[in-house]
Amino acid sequence: MSKKSAKSVQRETPPGEAGSSPLRRVTINDLRRMKEQGEKIVMLTAYDYVTAQLIDQAGVPLILVGDSLGIVVLGYETTLPVTLEEMLHHVKAVGRGAQRAFVVADMPFMTYQVSAEQALLNAGRFLQEGTAQGVKLEGGEPMAPTVARLVEVGIPVMGHIGLTPQSVHQLGGYRVQGRTVEVARRLLNDARCLEQAGAFAIVLECVPAPLAAAITERVNVPTIGIGAGAGCDGQVQVLHDLLGLFTGFVPRHAKQYAQLAQIIRQAVETYRDEVQAGTFPTAEHAFGMEEAILREALAEE
Repeated sequence: MSKKSAKSVQRETPPGEAGSSPLRRVTINDLRRMKEQGEKIVMLTAYDYVTAQLIDQAGVPLILVGDSLGIVVLGYETTLPVTLEEMLHHVKAVGRGAQRAFVVADMPFMTYQVSAEQALLNAGRFLQEGTAQGVKLEGGEPMAPTVARLVEVGIPVMGHIGLTPQSVHQLGGYRVQGRTVEVARRLLNDARCLEQAGAFAIVLECVPAPLAAAITERVNVPTIGIGAGAGCDGQVQVLHDLLGLFTGFVPRHAKQYAQLAQIIRQAVETYRDEVQAGTFPTAEHAFGMEEAILREALAEE
């Protein structure tokens, strides 16, 4: 999304609220309108208050509190161990930092697959306790009834098809999905089923670019790509990949716009060296007091 588009989304006053603050929360109606007008939608992950605040101030309209935090923040091998309570902890922090962006909370593994009622109770906690504006869950046609149930009670749902990380063992690893006729047709059907169920947007992860573009053309809700080419309505990336913070693995679909891991390491090394050499802290970084008070305080020693 261009800076002009971002500002137009942020500054528009909601209907019926003339005279209110010129800044307001992005809504699913804004996202639909952006697709209709051909404006690219920007989405980034955030896991804490500070980064959420920075992303929000940069004009990014969509923030995902992804269960990817299990890997890049908590150090798990996959996203599967992430719990509902861990997600809620981070969603709350992001909710306090993002004032304008639409915040989407990832529903972790086994918090929505058992039943629609289980999904309803857990999704409700993300909106009520976490102050998120919507939730994201993985799966296509089989999850459509669950999506419909959540939407029915007023919970905005973002779908997620293609490479679904919570199914990594079933998929045989982190692999591109949709290169056969059978799987390509299934993904198109999944997207249509999610749209019919009321999903406000659909993430397409690691889907061949031509197929992702075809799906985007055939559904009326925004598609958000990650490793799915430029034909999607928007893009999402993991913040740690974008900033070069997570050095264990750099996905092919990620572009590093900075190398912060190296910068942070160098800063820490410099701090270590100065403390060991006695050059930090200096008087500039310390606080003084009146000598008479100090003498009096030490007089009884």
